[in-house]
Amino acid sequence: MAKRNNMLIFILMIGVFGILTTEMGVIGILPLIAEHFHISVSKAGLLVSLFALAVAISAPTMPLLFSSINRKKVMLLVLGIFVLGNITSMFATNFTVLLIARVIPAIFHPIYCSLALTVAATSVSKEEAPKAVSKVMLGVTAGMILGVPITNYIAGATSLEMAMLFFAIVNALAFIATLLFVPSMPVKERLSYGAQISVLKKPIVWLAIATVIFIGSASSSINSFIAEYLGTVTNISGKTLTLALFLLGIASLIGNVAGGRLLTKNAMKTATYFPIALGIVLLLSFLTGKSTGPMLITIMLWGILFAIGNNVSQYWITSSASEAPDFANGLFLSCGNLGITIGTAVGGLFISGMGTQYIVLGGLLFMILSLASILLSNFMFSPAKQLSR
Repeated sequence: MAKRNNMLIFILMIGVFGILTTEMGVIGILPLIAEHFHISVSKAGLLVSLFALAVAISAPTMPLLFSSINRKKVMLLVLGIFVLGNITSMFATNFTVLLIARVIPAIFHPIYCSLALTVAATSVSKEEAPKAVSKVMLGVTAGMILGVPITNYIAGATSLEMAMLFFAIVNALAFIATLLFVPSMPVKERLSYGAQISVLKKPIVWLAIATVIFIGSASSSINSFIAEYLGTVTNISGKTLTLALFLLGIASLIGNVAGGRLLTKNAMKTATYFPIALGIVLLLSFLTGKSTGPMLITIMLWGILFAIGNNVSQYWITSSASEAPDFANGLFLSCGNLGITIGTAVGGLFISGMGTQYIVLGGLLFMILSLASILLSNFMFSPAKQLSR
């Protein structure tokens, strides 16, 4: 049983890696796409922004609509759509076709990711669930952080089409592995749509939604401009900048493992102390920002906490609506994308108004808000029940 669960979680991790790499990987090749289709880089950026918008809009509803269907069939459907979308992207003759080939899979993105998190959590005991979820989140983080340089390298060494083929291959591998090794998973207890949506009547769910948005905003207000910060404030470029971004990615993978273990050991304490730890590291980055050596250490702490924050957010919102896990994971994905949008916008305002160094203040602002919402949840609801109300 344990061996089968480990295989299942590994396949889910590959699946979310392929989907998140498809979403975020194009960031590293936007200039090549702009050149290929003779458009501006800002217009090419629609491939990222419209993808994220589609995810944010569909995340609360699409997992809900597919929650009663055999989970293996749903996984195969979504992965198949991503494979076809990526193949279409390879042969796109104009930018509009490429945009459509990305937005359609984006609508189905939350179904697989929500399902992967739910299946991972329910495949083990309740006590081990955070650790199992963290393994799937490892694929999410790898797709978000490492997908960009991998795609950039492939496109630079070969061609734009080969980078798109890479997306297709990863998703195809997950499709084949799911088809061959994942058992049929019919939904035994089917919740009505009304029963799942009714969790929104609980005040603690809305507090959890606010917390996830604040945590996402705190992280993205910094991470969205990390290269700009290191280049402008720390004055590093070239191979040193590549090293710094690589360290950020490796640290994020470590943070996923650490986050799962910490939540398994004491979830409430981990969630409560996370914003405080993030605040300390943000202040540290403000102090070490102009020194290359110390900043490289700080950026590793940044990466670790970025990943832990993702794990805390997923736990916080799914625990508040544990009776509707698919819907709760959809909310997590939607709120996470909303947090990225808000954090990036606020970080941009600090850059234009005060300078790149002061994006840290935006992170601190959202960190304080996330701590306040967590403490309010702890005050209003019994910690002994782990938010499961």
